[in-house]
Amino acid sequence: MSGLTKDTPTPTEIKLHQTSHKMEIAFDDGNRFELPYEYLRVYSPSAEVRGHGAGQEKLQFGKKNIEIEHIEPVGNYAVCLFFNDQHNSGIYSWDYLYDLGAHYETFWNDYLKRMEAAGASREPASAQYAERPKGK
Repeated sequence: MSGLTKDTPTPTEIKLHQTSHKMEIAFDDGNRFELPYEYLRVYSPSAEVRGHGAGQEKLQFGKKNIEIEHIEPVGNYAVCLFFNDQHNSGIYSWDYLYDLGAHYETFWNDYLKRMEAAGASREPASAQYAERPKGK
């Protein structure tokens, strides 16, 4: 992530698709990405997720069914996403959103590998308990 410059692509359209749980974002360079809400949540640029330095990242789990309740602009360089788990401290700059879109497959596969290595689940805790068989 290089930061915002005069050459940073900027969004021309941002749509939340509540049925598919994806945020569609079109940029002025012609690229368009559909980013799953879960992906946006687990890659939040907040200190809660990224920590305050290298090696302080916190693996996010149980976010499979996360919702974005609304979105607010932050100046003319970013947006803040309000998730239904009360997370709203990440400021998603245009260059960060572009990077998430351009590298979706790599980042998502990395996330899945980290989840597997940690023995963690994408399912929310309530769903994990609901799937367990009831004792006799």
